[in-house]
Amino acid sequence: MTRFIINRLLYFVLALWLLTVFSFFLNWLFPGDVITNMSGIRVATEAYGEEFALRGGDTNLFVQYAYYLQNLINLNWGYSLVTQQPVWLEGSRTFMATAEILLLALLLALLIGVPLGALSAAWYKAPLDKTIVSFAVGGYSIPVFWLAQLLILFFAVNLRWLPITGQIDPLYLIEPQTGSVLLDIALSGSAYKASAYQNALAHMVLPIVVLASLPAMLLLRMMRNTTVEIMQQPYIKAVRARGLPPYRVVMQHAVPNAMQGILQQLTFIFGLMLANAVIVESIFNWPGIGSWLLKAILDRDYPVIQAALLLLVATTLFANFLFEIYRGWRFPIVREERYGSA
Repeated sequence: MTRFIINRLLYFVLALWLLTVFSFFLNWLFPGDVITNMSGIRVATEAYGEEFALRGGDTNLFVQYAYYLQNLINLNWGYSLVTQQPVWLEGSRTFMATAEILLLALLLALLIGVPLGALSAAWYKAPLDKTIVSFAVGGYSIPVFWLAQLLILFFAVNLRWLPITGQIDPLYLIEPQTGSVLLDIALSGSAYKASAYQNALAHMVLPIVVLASLPAMLLLRMMRNTTVEIMQQPYIKAVRARGLPPYRVVMQHAVPNAMQGILQQLTFIFGLMLANAVIVESIFNWPGIGSWLLKAILDRDYPVIQAALLLLVATTLFANFLFEIYRGWRFPIVREERYGSA
């Protein structure tokens, strides 16, 4: 297991390094001054000379990259060309806002997709299976932006059950500190925390449901297909010959093995959710990293574009690293396939 962890860690570090190289060379692809693209400090300002020296503007490319790495590690990511706020401060807050709904949406997708996939496999080719599969096909055929509009129209406009945009109603006077509205409520001195939590959760419902819809349907299909394939194995046929009910055979013997394939695909699911977060956050005016990146692209805010890409890709790489470590720990066969022994 130690060798497996070290191997995956080396791959993770290598991927991060390649990411920083790509991000570094983006400064030459963007129009304008390279130091301004890195720091957000314009040439005509007094602070430009200091930033020029801090980022090795008069050195060769390799030394500049070393300065770039040093500034990344020291969290000196420059300033936004639009707001003139530190990019790291804005990025950390938007990251927390995205992580808040992303993790809850991933949990919801797992709670919907995995059980329904197992249920469908237990009654393979039965009417229940065909109904669930039809539901899944319809679910992931609906574009995310269209589903969001439908839910807004029905639950927010017609029924008035849920709010449409933002994290919380302004009347609660919750000061943004961390980017996570739930943490901000906990850190606030508000006398109405219970009501504020209820309002914040109501604001989360629609973004989370929309963000979880496509992953849930994909997980459902993956779980069903993997479980059906495992059900054809000889040891499963032997268990079924003992007269156990189909659902019990699936849950006790097929599903635990099918989860290995699900874990292997979680990185793809996670990356898909991050990509969809750009659309979802823009529709619901959620102050996350997706809407931050989209606004930066429209404003040509190059330091923010770099930071957003770094955070998004680094988060995906880190999630992949964690999923791989857990999969290697939970299923020793993963380590055996790679090294020939556990």
